[in-house]
Formats: sequence, structure tokens, C-alpha cells
Amino acid sequence: MSTSTVKLYNLPLLSTRTAMCVGLFTLSNVLFPQLVHLIPNGGFIFLPIYFFTIIAAYKCGLSVGLLTALLSPVVNHLLFGMPAEGMLNVIMIKGALAALAASYVARKTSQVSIMALLAVVVFYQVVGSLAEWAITSSSAAALQDLRMGVVGMALQVLGGYAFLRYVARK
Repeated sequence: MSTSTVKLYNLPLLSTRTAMCVGLFTLSNVLFPQLVHLIPNGGFIFLPIYFFTIIAAYKCGLSVGLLTALLSPVVNHLLFGMPAEGMLNVIMIKGALAALAASYVARKTSQVSIMALLAVVVFYQVVGSLAEWAITSSSAAALQDLRMGVVGMALQVLGGYAFLRYVARK
């Protein structure tokens, strides 16, 4: 299994650098879903709103990850009506779980690996699906990401690994 040592940060909540990173990752989490939504059911298949949240938390720490996780769906909703208002809380919970897991794994391992990112994705999806089931009382809704989003989860793991390695070289 390939691992890569990269410079990881744990930026403080209140700093100019944190604000710049949150802005960049939130913008990325607005643009990427718009691109993916050009494909029929693209949002359900690729789960794009979590991609840069995981990158943000892994590379820049919990503050950047959580702020990105919370702002991205709200900005997307306000600008484009997606995600639907009724799903905002579920998507923000899953995003926050992804940010928590990514920042924790990055801090504990100090490296990027496919297995580490797989652990992040499995954690936020399983716990997030349980939370969605509790909120919606619908097992079908709770299992939708696990049923339709396998490609998106693979993209989060493999694409996240490639992206973090690329950033490490710059």
C-alpha cells in the first residue's frame, strides 16, 4: 500500500490563512458539484460536496475542515438550491463527520495513504448513514449514498490520495 509523507497543518480557527483556505475549499466545493450535476444523478453517484471537505481537513486541520463542511452546503443551497433545504442538516452532519475523521487520521498518521483515506470515507459514511436514518426515519434514504455513491467514495479515496500527493509536491 502506497503512503506519502506530506506537510500537514492544523490551522487555528481565527487566522487569515484559515479564512483563505476555507474560502478556497468552499469555492471548490461549490464549483465541483456544479460540474458533477451536469451528469444525470451525478450528485448521488459522485458525492461531490464531501471531496474538498476531506482534503481541507486532512491538509489544513479540523477548523478548516469543519468550516468547509458547514459552509459548502449552505452556499450551494443559497446559490443553486442544491442540496434541498430538507437535506442540509444531513449533508452538514456527514461533512462534519468527514472533517472530524480526516483531521484525526491526518494528525495520528502524519502521512497520506489510501488505507487512511478509506478509513475516513467508511467512518463518515457509516456513522453519517446512521445519523440520516435517525433524522429521516428512512432506511432507504440512509442507505442511498452507500447504494449509489460507491463511485464517489472511490473518487474520494483515490482522487483524494492523488490530490494530496500532488499538493505535497508543490
